[in-house]
Amino acid sequence: MTNAQTTAPTDALRTSATRRWTFFAVVSLGLLMIGLDNSILYTALPELSEQLHATSLQQLWIINAYALMLAGLLLGTGTLGDKIGHRRMFVIGLWIFGAASLTAALAPGAWELVAARAFLGLGASVMMPATLALIRLTFEDEIERNTAIGIWGSIAVVGAAAGPTVGGFLLEHFWWGSVFLVNVPIVIIALVLTVFLAPPNVANPAKHWDALSSLYALVTLASLVLVIKSVASSHLNAMLIGGALAACLVGAVLFTRRQDTLEDPLLTFDIFRSPIFTGGVLAAAGAMFGMAGLEMTTTQKLQLVDLYSPLHAGLIISIIALAALPMSALGGANLHRWGFLPIIAGGFLFMAGGIGCTVWGGHRELFPAYMAGLFLTGIGAGLVMSVSSTAIIGAAPASRSGMAAGVEEVSYEFGTLLSIAVTGSLVPLLFTRGLPEDIQELGMEALYTPELAEVSSGAYTHAYLSTAAGLALVMLLFAAVTGWCFRNNPKSGGADATHQ
Repeated sequence: MTNAQTTAPTDALRTSATRRWTFFAVVSLGLLMIGLDNSILYTALPELSEQLHATSLQQLWIINAYALMLAGLLLGTGTLGDKIGHRRMFVIGLWIFGAASLTAALAPGAWELVAARAFLGLGASVMMPATLALIRLTFEDEIERNTAIGIWGSIAVVGAAAGPTVGGFLLEHFWWGSVFLVNVPIVIIALVLTVFLAPPNVANPAKHWDALSSLYALVTLASLVLVIKSVASSHLNAMLIGGALAACLVGAVLFTRRQDTLEDPLLTFDIFRSPIFTGGVLAAAGAMFGMAGLEMTTTQKLQLVDLYSPLHAGLIISIIALAALPMSALGGANLHRWGFLPIIAGGFLFMAGGIGCTVWGGHRELFPAYMAGLFLTGIGAGLVMSVSSTAIIGAAPASRSGMAAGVEEVSYEFGTLLSIAVTGSLVPLLFTRGLPEDIQELGMEALYTPELAEVSSGAYTHAYLSTAAGLALVMLLFAAVTGWCFRNNPKSGGADATHQ
């Protein structure tokens, strides 16, 4: 056998591996954009709101419209991908995401931006399940596939954690629309490379996709956000609250009943009988609830009160990401030794202690203590997120692996959605109530009135620290609940979570 003959298979294998990992990088670009857009507006919101004259209600929906569409549609879009093919779904998602990014960058007003953000969330919900499915199709070798999926999970964390810093950098050098426009060249690159590198599209026309289930889920979540915002408003509207609550309950009932009629339901609630599965879902949602709430409120406080630039605020908050990333790897690598209990419940205790330290440092104006608190919060979030997905996927029966994957993705997005709704409503409410009675009607506008700077800054700082203290208490609650779920300290999901 000649040298040419012996080297040919090796070269083919190398080429094949290069192609696989290059396409993985393309898929990762899509996932990175999804994660970044979840949090990139945390630093951009103050300037964006000033430019578009956005009210506190509009600010809430500018942030939440994206997470709402993403969380509401994720369960259904995975099934749609099975029907029409995941390659096609990825391409469609890229086109929608690119068009929505361009629309958002050029939005003339606040409500137009809200609509564009919802459009972005639609693109993300189409793209996100396809990224994981394409990885599974691209990597046939189990070791290679597991490595790729592990990196995939880390990229999602990186995107969500790095969003404030990226947003701050872009605002430092460009106008507010750049935080959306940056997606467009990435989308173009991903579309071109997908044509040459992606595996063939595999469709299953016989697979049923139920659009009504997605609609009911979306109505339920949108109504829930509206209830939270209305309850936290300084001007309570009983009719609005009652109507939103009724819509939320009706949507939830219709979704549940719809699942009972489907041969292949998006979600069956008996899957939550496994304490490990339930604990994993609570862990994923709780970690994002704490991290997203702290990141958003802190970046806004740093800019509105402390007068930091968006970039400076983003760099300060990035300490959470710097702490989370290595702990995410450490927790996953040591699950078989430590078990779920110390990693998840202990992670929430770290988050509670970290947020508490941030509150203490903020009250006493001790910046090192403030930064230490952010660092500890990142450690805790990294630990929790390192194994929460393992608990969810591992605890589900093999026949419901697709359902479990959908629930896992929704858990993170729901935690973000709920946190932004709660903290984004609570800070303005507490701020308004903390102002002198004669200027309370100004609301958030008091922050932009120079002669009221001292009074409004003090009121906003108190509102921020009070909200952060509430987050710390919520993290303690998650520590207790997940501690009970993992009370036997299982070291894997499968055997301990089997349920018929």
